[in-house]
Amino acid sequence: MAQNGDAQPNENQNGGDSQPNENQKAASLEQETEVDELLRYRRTSKTPLVCKLDSVRKEILGLAVPAVLALAADPVASLVDTMFIGRLGANDIGAVGVAIAIFNQLSRITMYPIVSITTSYVSEEDTMERLGIEAKEAEAFKLQNLEEGAARNAETKVATPENGETKVATPNSIAVSIKSPSVTSPKAAPRKRGKRNVPSATTALTMGTLLGVAQALLLMFRSKVLLRIMGVKTDSPMYVPATQYLTLRALGAPAVLLSLAMQGVFRGFKDTRTPLYATAIGDGMNVVLDPTFIFVLHMGVRGAAIAHALSR
Repeated sequence: MAQNGDAQPNENQNGGDSQPNENQKAASLEQETEVDELLRYRRTSKTPLVCKLDSVRKEILGLAVPAVLALAADPVASLVDTMFIGRLGANDIGAVGVAIAIFNQLSRITMYPIVSITTSYVSEEDTMERLGIEAKEAEAFKLQNLEEGAARNAETKVATPENGETKVATPNSIAVSIKSPSVTSPKAAPRKRGKRNVPSATTALTMGTLLGVAQALLLMFRSKVLLRIMGVKTDSPMYVPATQYLTLRALGAPAVLLSLAMQGVFRGFKDTRTPLYATAIGDGMNVVLDPTFIFVLHMGVRGAAIAHALSR
């Protein structure tokens, strides 16, 4: 009898150890199935494996293609801008070229840091917020299951027939049919996200505006010094149009840096299409306003600078 009593715990222990072994076998079988499917795809498909579009590659392309198009829109608009200004004469196109070089060099000091840093921080905070929401929903789902389990255990007798109904025997011995409540996972229903509170986005927009104002003040009040550093002397025929263009173009500096900060915010939210649409609209306005201010209103270089500032 003692031997039988000792054998029973061993059998239970062996039965408990068999469950992890079965899980390991199932996992290894699943891995072998994936490898077999991959090898079968390589043998039968004419498309290279690198060109296969899975969910990850599709997401990367969906983010990268609009971002690349947004970067390509500005040079195209600048070429159109140069085409219109080039009709004014060699001195005007040379003056605008020097002024644009100064403006771009100052913008690049803050352009790339503000976009990259904003994208990183916004993406991190948005991810943490999403994980927090999912954790709260999972906790609420777990508490709901516990409450419903406690309510079912409080019944006197529970029997589950084949039709999926729960028959409860009341104290009067009358069988009452109660359908078990269907509990769905919080992931089953699509989550609608409203307004998101991301502090780094607010900070980035504020910093972009302040840096843009500082850049505008520097260009407006120190344009002559910057032009002399670039080699444009006061007696040069390019000096006056370059000063006019740089001073008026500086009015759009706050909008430029603010739009760059907004691009970083949208990229942090995995949205690269909205910046593309905004860039395309701004560049389209520049193409329309340039000939209007330059030739129709006869403002010359000053009209080109005002058109570019308004289009931002």
